Amino acid sequence: MGLHEAVIKPHEQLAAHLAAKLEAVNILIRARMASRHAPRIPQVTAHLVEAGGKRLRPMLTLATADLCGYTGDFDVHLAATVEFIHTATLLHDDVVDESAQRRGRPTANLLWDNKSSVLVGDYLFARAFQLMVETGSLRVLDILANASATIAEGEVLQLTAARDLATTEDIYLQVVRGKTAALFSAATEVGGVIAGAPEDQVGALFEYGDALGIAFQIVDDLLDYQGDARATGKNVGDDFRERKLTLPVIKAVAAANATERAFWSRTIEKGDQQSGDLEHALQLLHAHGALDRTRAEALGWTTRAKTALDHLPDHPVRRMLFDLADYVVARIS
Repeated sequence: MGLHEAVIKPHEQLAAHLAAKLEAVNILIRARMASRHAPRIPQVTAHLVEAGGKRLRPMLTLATADLCGYTGDFDVHLAATVEFIHTATLLHDDVVDESAQRRGRPTANLLWDNKSSVLVGDYLFARAFQLMVETGSLRVLDILANASATIAEGEVLQLTAARDLATTEDIYLQVVRGKTAALFSAATEVGGVIAGAPEDQVGALFEYGDALGIAFQIVDDLLDYQGDARATGKNVGDDFRERKLTLPVIKAVAAANATERAFWSRTIEKGDQQSGDLEHALQLLHAHGALDRTRAEALGWTTRAKTALDHLPDHPVRRMLFDLADYVVARIS
């Protein structure tokens, strides 16, 4: 099923199934992002939180808790926690990347300033930890605290790896596991933990989230070279212009001859980009089959995600999560 053929997309099915819980998450987010003394905090947070995102990560927490039979209210706390962590990392990322646009809108650092984005991000991290503590589960706290540390570690690793042609696919995967997959896997894992699911199911939920997050990021990196700006909210070639060494380029560099490697060194490592360089980069990516091979890797991780679901209870949500994994890759079909 292609992206444009789906009448109701998998994440929309999940959102409809979880509508009451998602509304409770939204109410909790709005309450906890308030600040009596610093009105800029809700202003900056609302700009990003209410920008029309899919709420995919918190939805994964609610979905996996539901899948495992949870009937309490702490899944709402954890879903809000995951969204706060995600929003905080976006605020920080836009400062680090000097971004001017996210989800088709000006970034918070552009509308306000870098200091506001960093400090509000810090505030959201603090709010996230308050929410996870309220669940009373040390294991949940351990999972989400580790995920937060892994995210920061992945971002720091990316600082050195993103513009170094010596970066391997293994290092790229380590970055992706940090910056993206860590929060996906934490979001799915805590859903099972809060529901008191058996260890094999909790492990399967972690595997699902990890593989889904890796596929999601690989597809995002691929869309940068062959996506629709109206759908992705960013222009084709933004990663190239920002000199990010993502998987398609890593594959092309590995197959490059001396002349091609010199091109990548000039444009990515040295930042000397000229008119026509993006077009030439695209030619090289196609010439070495880098885009097709990157898509194949995304499909491989999607298969891993779906296989992990075999260990989980038969439930309507399981089918939705299965379809969600397919949808991640359908974005590049």
